[in-house]
Amino acid sequence: MAKGSQLDRFLQRRGDRWQYVRRVPTMVAEDDRRAPVIRTSLKTHDLAVARVMRDALEKADNDLWASILCNEEESAALKRHKAAVRRAAALGFTYRPAAELEARASWQELAERMEAILDLRTSHAVETAVLGGEPTPAIPISEALKVYIEDIAASQLVTKSAQQKRKWRVIPERAVRNFIEIAGDKPITLITRDDAHKFYRHWLARIAPPEAGKKPTHTASSGNRQIGELRKIFREYHAFMGEENTLNPFAGLSFEERKKGKRPPFPTSWLRDKILKADALKGLNEEARAILLATVETGARPSETCNLDASNIHLDAEVPHISFVERDDPEAPRELKTQASTREIPLVGVALLAFQKFPNGFSRYREKEEAACAAINKYLRENNLVPSQRHTLYSIRHSFEDRMKEAGIDGEMREIFFGHRRSRQVYGTGGALAWRRSLLQRMVLPFENGLFLPAER
Repeated sequence: MAKGSQLDRFLQRRGDRWQYVRRVPTMVAEDDRRAPVIRTSLKTHDLAVARVMRDALEKADNDLWASILCNEEESAALKRHKAAVRRAAALGFTYRPAAELEARASWQELAERMEAILDLRTSHAVETAVLGGEPTPAIPISEALKVYIEDIAASQLVTKSAQQKRKWRVIPERAVRNFIEIAGDKPITLITRDDAHKFYRHWLARIAPPEAGKKPTHTASSGNRQIGELRKIFREYHAFMGEENTLNPFAGLSFEERKKGKRPPFPTSWLRDKILKADALKGLNEEARAILLATVETGARPSETCNLDASNIHLDAEVPHISFVERDDPEAPRELKTQASTREIPLVGVALLAFQKFPNGFSRYREKEEAACAAINKYLRENNLVPSQRHTLYSIRHSFEDRMKEAGIDGEMREIFFGHRRSRQVYGTGGALAWRRSLLQRMVLPFENGLFLPAER
């Protein structure tokens, strides 16, 4: 191996086989029985395979040594427990508390664990990790929430934008805050079924008040979201701590949800005769106006349209179109709602004019789609531009579905345009942009001149 090669780091050939060779850092040598040098045969002559195995061993060792030098800001009990979990993993074992080993482990597993620590140089910390001697710390649920957000769910947040992360955090934080108000900031390991029932009854009283004549203040969906979030936090926290078999006190608790009425679509005639008139939207700020008009001929979700930028708006292409893709820029990531949301939509009619006016997207409402929806919905209501109070900007997306059906666009293409998961195995790309444009041109709505002026280019 060439000196300094990072590709083949920690790999040495012995005969025709590769082995993993790595010096134990001095600062942790006292706690690692393999010091001063780790030598592990990889039992392969294939360098590519050896590199994969090396990566796994390298990560395990890094985790082990990190556990020895774990974060001083954590509570001592939590540090000890996390260190035990990592030590056990580095030695090839899943951390299991001693009581669980006694109750459920096979004789073979117990023998393997004992054999792993027979060496007289084995430190007490490693023995404790392998034999499950470190008790799960009594961490209050408020602290467990931090572990859940910062350690367990951290990888899920990498592709989210700052605003998406804030919205994601609101749900677990609200659930835990409400639980603490009702049952107290109890250690998560000591939460009982009685505590879960108390939380359940709190929501039941708001969903189905026992007092005659009292109206519900919340829906079954609200209660289920709160209980479901606590159930997930409890499950994933214990799995992270190596105790995935712990009974979940929130399991099986939920409220029956009634089927929601469908959001009403705008009639096509309403869009044509009221929304697309020259003076209809003149009092609405230009960016909000463009977002509304883009929705008419793309059917895109407002959250998608608001967060387009110049890289997603292709006006100079042979077929002008917009593209919805996840933004993997580490400085400004943003994820889509689902994988199926990745798609390209040709621009026709008033949507083309909207993006010609704003070829770089809508800076006023980027990462602020709620503000855009609020402004548009308020304007539509105040100017009698909705058939009923149940109609919102999102109703235009539902109208787009009806218009596609009436234009004879098949179900699979409707799913593609909408960014929905397809109902059958996916083959091909979904058709060329020119062909997709021809489909949308079947249903394009006429609009009056002066409704929206294109930007000079």
